[in-house]
Amino acid sequence: MKIGIITPAPARSRYGNRITALRWAGILRGLGHRVSISQQYDNKELDLLIALHARRSYSSIKRFRRQHRDSPIIVALTGTDVYRDIHTSRRAQQSLRLVDRIVVLQPRALRELDSSARRKARVIYQSVEDIPVLPNSGRKSNRWSSHSFDVSVIGHLRPVKDPFRAALAARLLPQSSQIRIMHIGGAMTKEMEKRARREERINPRYRWLGELSRPRALCALAQSQLCIVSSRLEGGANVLSEAIVSSDPVLASRIDGNVGILGADYPGLFGVGDTRELARLMTRAETNAKFLPELRKRVKKLTRLFDPAREKRNWAELISEIAAH
Repeated sequence: MKIGIITPAPARSRYGNRITALRWAGILRGLGHRVSISQQYDNKELDLLIALHARRSYSSIKRFRRQHRDSPIIVALTGTDVYRDIHTSRRAQQSLRLVDRIVVLQPRALRELDSSARRKARVIYQSVEDIPVLPNSGRKSNRWSSHSFDVSVIGHLRPVKDPFRAALAARLLPQSSQIRIMHIGGAMTKEMEKRARREERINPRYRWLGELSRPRALCALAQSQLCIVSSRLEGGANVLSEAIVSSDPVLASRIDGNVGILGADYPGLFGVGDTRELARLMTRAETNAKFLPELRKRVKKLTRLFDPAREKRNWAELISEIAAH
């Protein structure tokens, strides 16, 4: 098949949607298909269109459907699609009606779809290859001191990620705590950059490392003792999958995008924007000898969900299903 993947994320960017598009392209090529990636549908002859983001890819979905009435379209829903746009945006709603199949990244997203959309929907977890270990990247080389308890926060600095929640919680920790926040991600605005630099100046527990290459970000994740995902809205965060595969204990905001992966009874969940609850969990992770191993045990049980062979098999089944239909 000739397959086109549409993503709003620019080429060579490190946005989650671009990373997802590149990974899916690799999977589909491994299945024997010819795959191209672009930001908009450019009138190419394609057998299948896969669009990330129902609202932002609406024009491409509409154009492809007009030109290829019998060719299938799959739309993959992002967090802003699932938990905002499909309820408020006519473009997103129209995309759901135009496509043949809908991909969501965790099962709780199905709750947000009406019955007609739910019949088209399939859950495909985002897989993660083995986490790389870079040369000369031993655990102590990335630490501020040999005694620090390093906590990683990975994600671009934008409001939907609530990016400074861990830093604010770290300010509430007792003086004896050795917790240090390693924040990885590019600032999406000048204001976000100013805030990150100000936080570094006033908060000795916080370091902003900026945007790193994916291998270096994954290496930092693997070397940290704890990962925090504080987002206000997620469809199924790449970093959560990556933390699970690296067996890195996670503290995560109690939103469907996180709960749909970790489970409602996961002991490391905290209320959205609840700085004090997050601070209590961070202290517990550092000082309670049983809590961190319990979190690690729980995430290890989820590793199989993110097996690359499983994701490849799911895509092969979905494409076969569409071809037969």
